[in-house]
Amino acid sequence: MEKMIRQIVDMDIKAREITEAAQKEKLESEKSINEKTSQLREEVLSRARRRIQINKELENVILDQEWAKVNAHYDEQLHRINLLYARCGDEWVEAIVNRVLSE
Repeated sequence: MEKMIRQIVDMDIKAREITEAAQKEKLESEKSINEKTSQLREEVLSRARRRIQINKELENVILDQEWAKVNAHYDEQLHRINLLYARCGDEWVEAIVNRVLSE
């Protein structure tokens, strides 16, 4: 009988050791998962920030190119207007004066 009680006590001690080891492994696994999650989150955020910066720089280049095209177009239009005014300005002034005076 004493031998049987001893076996039961030994089995109980063994079961507690196994339970404690499993609990410890579970806690370590949770800690490892949390650390890995944080690390992955930081990596994703870092890549996203880098991508945003690259996109921002690319958009700025594109906007600068578009602005240069628009600006060149307006410079061309201004040059054409100035040439036209140089050629026909006196006529326009005379026509405007004649219309105002004839009314």
